[in-house]
Amino acid sequence: MDEIDDRDEEEFGFSRNYFLAKELGGSGKKSTNKLSDIGLVDEQELRAAMANSEPKHEKEVSALMESYKSLYPQWVFELRCGFALLMYGFGSKKALLEDFASIALTEYSVIVINGYLQSINIKQVVVAMAEVLWDQLKSSGKTTSASLGKVQQPFSSRSMDDLLSFLNGSRKHENDFDICLVIHNIDGPGLRDSETQQYLAQIASCSHIRIVASVDHVNAPLLWDKKMVHTQFNWYWNHVPTFAPYTVEGVFFPLILSHGSASQSAKTATIILQSLTPNAQSVFKILAEYLLSHPDEEEFKDHELVKTRRNSDGQDCLYIPLAIEALAKTISEISQ
Repeated sequence: MDEIDDRDEEEFGFSRNYFLAKELGGSGKKSTNKLSDIGLVDEQELRAAMANSEPKHEKEVSALMESYKSLYPQWVFELRCGFALLMYGFGSKKALLEDFASIALTEYSVIVINGYLQSINIKQVVVAMAEVLWDQLKSSGKTTSASLGKVQQPFSSRSMDDLLSFLNGSRKHENDFDICLVIHNIDGPGLRDSETQQYLAQIASCSHIRIVASVDHVNAPLLWDKKMVHTQFNWYWNHVPTFAPYTVEGVFFPLILSHGSASQSAKTATIILQSLTPNAQSVFKILAEYLLSHPDEEEFKDHELVKTRRNSDGQDCLYIPLAIEALAKTISEISQ
């Protein structure tokens, strides 16, 4: 018993000292990170350096890509069983997905979404799928005079609910499909907002559609809830590391270590803001929203996120040294 009591006392003493040290050491400490402390280089120089870097292990990468072709029939079988394919693993999977589509999906219509782009209009994608499906139904003689009357209204002017309902029409064979939606980087900047992911999940559950997508971000599964993963997307995960460089994807992605555009300025500001307290972030957000709603008015300092300047009437005013586009992007980043 004495041994147990001694052990309890030792653990209690350790816990007490730990929290005491946290109170004494943590109080009064303040981040000294500044916007100017992040060493940035010219974007053109950085991209030129990346372009001039020599690719390595090309033969091995090519052999690995070639080996995946033996899996193509299995992937098609998985699609026909009602699954959506999610390709993950280190390296760009763009060439792999395109090769799979061009070789194994020739009997289906294929629509491609480049999720690595900064912005994507998801409704335009759905409209395109609806138009392709309509053309297929007409050419195969599967439409009736009643259905012809229902589609007199252009797809582009119809609601998303109507479009999704059309894509989810009845099928002669339950697990057959007409259109395969290939999505490069479903976790990319142009697709990762909650509303777009909800639409993609609804698209995946449509009877006429199957999805083949790639994912690269380690936290990508956080984009989906349990219903989306198991019921709507119905993912079949395939580990397909390619070790191929993200040559195409990188062209469209803002370079954090460079300066010269609103995207980079916003990314840099976001890095600093994430190191600050929630209260400090809230104050910055209030000031930023005020500046966005009053762009013609003159209107942190520790971190160089907020600066002061003297107004024409002699008063000191606070302002954020970011362009309007970068400011709006920063607010969007810290609000997620």
